[in-house]
Amino acid sequence: MRIEKINLINFRNIENAEIDLADEINIFYGDNAQGKTNFLESVYFCATGRSHRFGKDKELIKIGEKDAFASAFVKNIHGHLDKLSVHIEKDSKKIMVNGVVIKRLGELFGHLICVIFSPEDLSLVKAGPGLRRRFLDMELCQLYPTYYFSLRMYYKVLKQRNNLLREVANIPKCLDTLDVWDEQLVKYGADIIVARKRFVSELTILADLNQKKITNNTESLEIIYKNNVENNTFLEKLTKNREFDIARKNTSVGIHKDDLEFKIDGKDARVFASQGQQRTAALSIKLAELDLIFNEKGYMPVLLLDDILSELDANRQHFLMNKIKGMQTIITMTGAESVFDDFLAFNKNCDSTKFFRVEKGNFFTENT
Repeated sequence: MRIEKINLINFRNIENAEIDLADEINIFYGDNAQGKTNFLESVYFCATGRSHRFGKDKELIKIGEKDAFASAFVKNIHGHLDKLSVHIEKDSKKIMVNGVVIKRLGELFGHLICVIFSPEDLSLVKAGPGLRRRFLDMELCQLYPTYYFSLRMYYKVLKQRNNLLREVANIPKCLDTLDVWDEQLVKYGADIIVARKRFVSELTILADLNQKKITNNTESLEIIYKNNVENNTFLEKLTKNREFDIARKNTSVGIHKDDLEFKIDGKDARVFASQGQQRTAALSIKLAELDLIFNEKGYMPVLLLDDILSELDANRQHFLMNKIKGMQTIITMTGAESVFDDFLAFNKNCDSTKFFRVEKGNFFTENT
């Protein structure tokens, strides 16, 4: 799987761009706030229909314009060229695969699988549970389209249930329909719990191998899925907490309360690990994603590295750059000197490389 070209119109600060990518390493460098991360965001949006940043879709439209376009031309594993396009307007978006408008976002997943690694991901260990659930969901949606269906339906039912809880005080008869929503919540939640358990079980094995390699076998890493409820007790807990939920007007149990726990050498990494150890763990986890996707799909995803090398020490940089050899990777950096120094130090034998200088939303191809 390779991205051959990205076309953008009025995407963030990028007015018009047509960028042909190399099969392996693509480095985008320049000062801050020039459009490097915006470009990565456009690639990720073409793959998932969502931004890796938090915010509304309309914020992707260039200031003063009414809409934005992003297209990715992807050579799939069969050698065919797929065109993934997104048209974003103020209150809507239209996603097309090979010119055909898709009805559900799940139909987009799998055409282009991307793993993104940004400085924010280095706080995966110590951040709040929302970020870790998002990490779980985005990877599982790309791997398994059925997971996206279950997740979408779960949150749709959850919204209906919460609306009902808010109405019970004024319309007591609404309580009669709560059993139906509880059963639906358990039905879709059960599929999600099974998928998350499997994903975390496989991920922890691969992440631990990376952790050991980076630290020369001095540290082990374990990822624990802290599911808020088990399948066989989900309905029981919903019933038991009903009065509490009515009082709070919100659903207190379910997969929307799940979390991950990371342990280094058996100790909670949030509490006992240093910042360096937490960053190593985050790197090990993100690289484990690549291995897991390869094991599941038989090919590597496209890797997006957003100004991450400057956040890692030389040892971790070296490990990362060796790991991505042969994989299509898009890297953003700040400062031309560091780009060439870091790249040449770790990739002397790489023949398929392109450098792009980014200035005010414009992209200039540089000679290596």
